[in-house]
Amino acid sequence: MLISVNNLSKTNGIKNIVDRVSFSIEETDKIALIGINGTGKSTLLKIIAGIETYQGDIIQKKDLQISYLPQNPDFNSHNTIIKQVYEMIDQNKVNEYEVKAILNKLGITNHDQLIKELSGGQQKRVALAITLLKPCDLLILDEPTNHLDNEMIEYLEKYLIKSNKAIFMVTHDRYFLERVTNKIMEIDRSKIYEYEANYSKFLDLKAKREEEALASERKRKLFLKKELEWVRAGVQARTTKSKERLQRFEQLNSIADIQTINQVEMINTASRLGKKTIELKNISMHYDNLTLFNNFSYLFKRTDRIGILGVNGCGKSTLLKIIAKELNPSNGEVIYGDTIKIGYFKQMSDDLDENMRVIDYIKQTSNDLKTLEGTFSAKQMCERFLFDSSLQHTYISRLSGGEKRRLYLLNILMQAPNVLLFDEPTNDLDITTLAILEDYLDSFNGIVITVSHDRYFLDRICDALFIFKNKQITYCNGGYSSYVNIDDKSSKAKGDGALKYKEQKRLQKQNQVRLSSKEKQELESMESIILDLEEQIEIFNEQMNEYQNDFKKLTELSNQRDHLTEQLEAKNERWLELLEKQEKSQN
Repeated sequence: MLISVNNLSKTNGIKNIVDRVSFSIEETDKIALIGINGTGKSTLLKIIAGIETYQGDIIQKKDLQISYLPQNPDFNSHNTIIKQVYEMIDQNKVNEYEVKAILNKLGITNHDQLIKELSGGQQKRVALAITLLKPCDLLILDEPTNHLDNEMIEYLEKYLIKSNKAIFMVTHDRYFLERVTNKIMEIDRSKIYEYEANYSKFLDLKAKREEEALASERKRKLFLKKELEWVRAGVQARTTKSKERLQRFEQLNSIADIQTINQVEMINTASRLGKKTIELKNISMHYDNLTLFNNFSYLFKRTDRIGILGVNGCGKSTLLKIIAKELNPSNGEVIYGDTIKIGYFKQMSDDLDENMRVIDYIKQTSNDLKTLEGTFSAKQMCERFLFDSSLQHTYISRLSGGEKRRLYLLNILMQAPNVLLFDEPTNDLDITTLAILEDYLDSFNGIVITVSHDRYFLDRICDALFIFKNKQITYCNGGYSSYVNIDDKSSKAKGDGALKYKEQKRLQKQNQVRLSSKEKQELESMESIILDLEEQIEIFNEQMNEYQNDFKKLTELSNQRDHLTEQLEAKNERWLELLEKQEKSQN
């Protein structure tokens, strides 16, 4: 065992991050920590890395070495890249060729470049290289795939799979989770739930656990409903009541309702999109002596779901900026239809004013949003995006990185766009929110164009790709997995899983349960049957009281009562089954 955590608690002054949680990290563990943005994933990583205070006990293996990748690295801006690396690693334990090789693999080729000249994404890749180069027993990684292109992500996957180091990480890349992890820890409402599984197995285990809990809860509520009717009617219907039954009712009624996991609630906010959309006519982009792409033309269809692929620096974000009217192409033109309304989810959220309160930031866009589902106030929309009354009056600067991205997304949707541009939307959004966003985009009445290195997201959303290669943009039908030649069967299976998601949803809808006419008749008659059995059992109970001294007669009556009780339990189960089926068919 590397680390043992016992009764760990942490608060950030606004809410509890974790509350008396316990877990351990073994030498062979490759753990992913997942949860809604703002639940404290990064904070928990910092605690384990030893750079954040806490309450409770953390016992470490003697001489344990930890290498930690922060979400936002802190470097000396005046250092060169190579100097920064050597300041943070032991040069005696790492060869120079290893340093340069891993930097090159991560797209950092000019090792003498100053840190201050690097983008935020490039700095994150330098930090990742440093983290991987440090000799250690445990790697703690906060969003290691952010700002990596697909080739780099695949390199990192292989590196971590082969590594004999334990891993404790936060990532929202679902294919990465699938391939690298053997344990998943979910943080929700300050508690931790552990699963010995990779991502796909985790989904199965979690669904099974939640379904069992919900099934039990549905049965409890249905029993309560029936028992409440009995209690209310019993005063007039009977002279005596079953003491045991009343006790059962009180016991069931005292159980607290199951709390469902917090989830973002999205509604379709899109404005009407006319027949004329957006047309790119022979556009090119040049910077001094650098050419990004030449002579690209495309007429967007109203239902387009386009993914944009290419190595870092090839011009993907530039193309989005051109479509968003933030940049003019060097050559060519962009023609827009009269109804076009663009929502641009930028990579860095640089127009988010951190000195504003959450509610004021949303109100400046729209105080009331009209949708097909009705009109929603800014406050109501904030609540749907998990910003409760306390968080609504919090300054944006105090939110977590993921919460800021969720707020930024809400602000864009409040603009009721009919064209959505996404620049790396999966970088800081949690898995649950991503899944809900993906479902939302299925029904979005407009165009979706996304730059992403998230292979699952591309497979799940996109019907076609723009491929950046050799200063040209080419159009390709299909999602990520249909474009890339994948050799290993496990990867193919993962790709198939994402690509078949829509088909699974369609089949679920087709197979929606409905009561047959025979079952409806059975349900209508069930109440009277159950009531009759209960009255018969009550009669036997009274008779047994009369024959307490006659053992033979008492035994006979007891057997008859037990037989009726078995019938009653079976009828109750069937009654609950039919009621549950009726509720599902009505939803």
